[in-house]
Amino acid sequence: MQLNSSVSAAVPQNTSPRLVLAMLLLVYVFNFVDRQILSILAGPIQADLRLDDAQMGMLGGLAFAILYSTLGVPLAWVADRTSRSWVITGSLVVWSVFTSACAMATGFWHIFLARLGVGVGEAGGVAPSYAVIGDHFPSERRAFALSVYSLGIPLGSAAGVMAGGYVAQAVDWRTAFLIVGLCGILIAPLFKLVVKDKPRPVSAPTVRFAEVFATLARKRAFWFLSFGAASSSMLGYGVAFWLPSLLQRSFHLTLVETSWFFGAVLLLGGTVGVLTGGALADRLGKGDRAWYGRVPAIGFVLAVPLYAGGIWTTSVPVAFVLFLIPQVLAYFWLGPVTGAIQHLVDPPARATASALFLLINNLIGLGGGIYALGALSKALAPVWGAESLRYSMLFALVLYLLAALLMTLAGPGLRREWVAEPASISA
Repeated sequence: MQLNSSVSAAVPQNTSPRLVLAMLLLVYVFNFVDRQILSILAGPIQADLRLDDAQMGMLGGLAFAILYSTLGVPLAWVADRTSRSWVITGSLVVWSVFTSACAMATGFWHIFLARLGVGVGEAGGVAPSYAVIGDHFPSERRAFALSVYSLGIPLGSAAGVMAGGYVAQAVDWRTAFLIVGLCGILIAPLFKLVVKDKPRPVSAPTVRFAEVFATLARKRAFWFLSFGAASSSMLGYGVAFWLPSLLQRSFHLTLVETSWFFGAVLLLGGTVGVLTGGALADRLGKGDRAWYGRVPAIGFVLAVPLYAGGIWTTSVPVAFVLFLIPQVLAYFWLGPVTGAIQHLVDPPARATASALFLLINNLIGLGGGIYALGALSKALAPVWGAESLRYSMLFALVLYLLAALLMTLAGPGLRREWVAEPASISA
């Protein structure tokens, strides 16, 4: 059965697409606060629970990514068949509860299980949100709308780093987890009150997972974009998790100084990068769909030498500039790639398609990147001592070059496999 692309895109008149986008962004901010807070608190957690870099890498990567990646697909399928807004709301409550549970950890396996629970909750948040945005914004504005939504990554990461550092310094790391979790629970009712599901026609086809997978499996662009994003995410998540530790070990910054340095890099670099990438792709992609892959590829290639300089220098001011600029470039991919994935299937299958993309991206990128950099740092420690993390991050830069190649190879497929839709969605 071919999924029907003529499903009505009408949105309830009392729903403002911009307000819906703002609420989705707010939830996504909490999504990344809950993820990123672990990185700034890594030092106090390791000292308190006596964890090494490899164990910390498992907490930041595998513990979260295993169920986050795999459960994202069935939860997105449920969202496509039932209510996307209810799935997002329920997911927010679940991951917030388990974030608070991290505050009670007494050892590695206790906090490992709590991070598994955070991954279970967050599995149902992102893919349905992509689909809701796809329902509310027209094709020519969708990459930019998804870029606005993706601001949740730098905003949430910066908030988690800055707030987590201050709370940990003023009280302790357990209080930081508790406060963040409770805030997420409190905003869940407000989200459900504002964000409503788009009415679905009685004639709308049933979304079948096997058919969505079969459709995507035939599309080369899907595989190149997914594995390109996964390669970039291995480095991106790895740097985001381990940079605070590098700043404290190799640059000798305090916890609060680290939170300001890293928070500013995430906030300024991420915000500019996300919005610029989406705007460029929407503008250039009108003439050639291949630009949805080229824009990220250019960003990755330019980011590599700048990141290398930031990792290698011993000057804090120079490091700030050299980390800030590639942070802009490294975020170019979010709007273009997530927008392009929306155009490889018909509208009713958007959440399921996004979840399949996120499965590949997060299982490899999030699950592998943080652990790989931590394990490599541990392996290099006998030779490089406290500087082993610096060399681990430096060697991993090759992943951005691989990502650039894969994104470029997606171009011909994007031209052939793009699914057109009625221009009936208005914002």
